[in-house]
Amino acid sequence: MNIFRNHTFPKMKFTTPVIRTQSFIHTRLESVDALRGFDMFWIIGGEFIFHGMAKATGSPFWMFLSEQFEHPDWNGFHIYDLIFPLFLFLAGVSTPYSAGRDLDNGKRRSQVLARIIRRGFILVLLGIYCNNGLVIKPLAEWRFCSVLGRIGIAYMLACIIFLYCKDRVQYIWFTGILIGYWLLLRFTSAPGFPAGDLTMQGNFASWVDRTILPGKLYLVIHDPEGLVSTIPAISTCLLGIIAGKLLKNNPMAMARKALLLAATGAVFLGLAQLWNLVFPINKNLWTSSFVLQTGGLSLLMLALFYYVIDVKGYKRWAFFFKVIGVNSIMIYISSRFIQWDHANNAFFKWAGQLAGNPYNIVVMSVGFLIVKWAFLYFMYQKKVFLRV
Repeated sequence: MNIFRNHTFPKMKFTTPVIRTQSFIHTRLESVDALRGFDMFWIIGGEFIFHGMAKATGSPFWMFLSEQFEHPDWNGFHIYDLIFPLFLFLAGVSTPYSAGRDLDNGKRRSQVLARIIRRGFILVLLGIYCNNGLVIKPLAEWRFCSVLGRIGIAYMLACIIFLYCKDRVQYIWFTGILIGYWLLLRFTSAPGFPAGDLTMQGNFASWVDRTILPGKLYLVIHDPEGLVSTIPAISTCLLGIIAGKLLKNNPMAMARKALLLAATGAVFLGLAQLWNLVFPINKNLWTSSFVLQTGGLSLLMLALFYYVIDVKGYKRWAFFFKVIGVNSIMIYISSRFIQWDHANNAFFKWAGQLAGNPYNIVVMSVGFLIVKWAFLYFMYQKKVFLRV
């Protein structure tokens, strides 16, 4: 099973794995860690349960759910498309708590900026490593665009806006990026195509990527993590920063904060459907309507998790996801150095054999999750968290 399926996907202090004290856990917003873990749950193998049930039963219900955990070929939206932008959104939510804390503790903006740039650069390098491994091969065979690379670049630029712009200017940046990106693709195209062409071959963003980027693109003529389509991803992270500032700094009652997040999310979803009429929701191009669609859903999910966990105090149920969320980058890159299939077979092959066809695939999918979660739980108990 391959978890590197064009995602999606969340924060670390990188050099080598380090030991964090228990206070590291308690000073974080627990709902954010739980929601990040819920998001990563689908990346580390949760999706395969739905695919397995669909294959085993042929039921329209399971087939529908399985389809929702595949990306559309081009335009359109499936729930699977939320995983990557939700992760980036949550990276933004955490920023006022991390970078903001450093500023509150007296660090200069230049010091915080240096750390943010270093994080972004490390994420780009990790993304290249996840795509290609540590092998020597021709430059034309390398893929430089990546999920982690997009996170690193979008996070870095959104944080610069956070550091040097007031609230009102941040709202202007968020809106201006989305409108500017729409106008860019509306009045341009690849050579030989009409202005505003949004097909894979004809859109301006894909043409720029295949013209200037070295190496290969994921889809030969297009890369879903391309350079130009990273521009609107800045707004995704910036929306998370704005939400994080609301949760951290606004003096209003916590329940009202959750309600405001939910209401804003609902408005964003409505605006996304309207914009979709002229600028289709499209993950591959990270269109402005896609930013509003996923931003609205991210706000709704953050409101729910924040209300249940931080406002009402129901935390025990979320521990399973929290264990995943606090070590998200570790588990994301782990398939490069851990043979999870071998571990799964070692512990649960007998269970798959007992289940027999066609449900053995479902049983092995569950075992796959158990093995990974047990590893993360061991890391959690030892207080080892991979950070950048």
